[in-house]
Amino acid sequence: MGLNTALRAFYASRHADVPEHIREIMERSGRELAASGAAEHALKVGDTAPDFMLPSAAGASIGLTGLLKSGPVVLTFYRGAWCPYCNLALRHLQQHVGAMSERGARLVAVSPQIADESLSVTQKHHLTFDVLSDIGSSTAKRYGLAFDLTDELASVYEAFGMDLQRVNGGHAHTLPLPATYVIDRDSTIRWAFVDTDYTTRAEPTDIIAALDTLPAAPGR
Repeated sequence: MGLNTALRAFYASRHADVPEHIREIMERSGRELAASGAAEHALKVGDTAPDFMLPSAAGASIGLTGLLKSGPVVLTFYRGAWCPYCNLALRHLQQHVGAMSERGARLVAVSPQIADESLSVTQKHHLTFDVLSDIGSSTAKRYGLAFDLTDELASVYEAFGMDLQRVNGGHAHTLPLPATYVIDRDSTIRWAFVDTDYTTRAEPTDIIAALDTLPAAPGR
């Protein structure tokens, strides 16, 4: 089953259990975010990917420039471990890490969570790729992906027990749009997926197909 098929099935099973007034808030917020043009501000194919240096769940500092020395990078932004759609997406990406590695690529996931939360999601889902903490969403902002939740939607998440103030290190309202980039060794974005709908994500098979279009590295 493809990732987005699984996401749609999960949404269908979960949607009916959400109280109607809560669904109205969530759906209205989604429409407003889509209408805001937020996705249009995100970096696109042909743009240069900004460098970053972020802490990993394992305690290392990971930078894009360093990663690109060994090959292309698949960079994916997600909302956090509290988001079940993100967790499902991360698990599907894990299933394709080997195929990405065979193509010389490194997968890296970025969220606004503190390192302890990143470590938790890594351990919970047995992830073998780097999970980085972008506290304050400074990197997401440079990629044009950061947006602020409405007060109304933030209150809904709080009522659901999602303590974003804590897990995001004091930046409760700022999240990244779901996005995935294939970045070539020269820092050029060769493929991009950005969507305001958090229930839709980049399909891993599409990522691999994008990697197959990159020119082979010398010696490969």
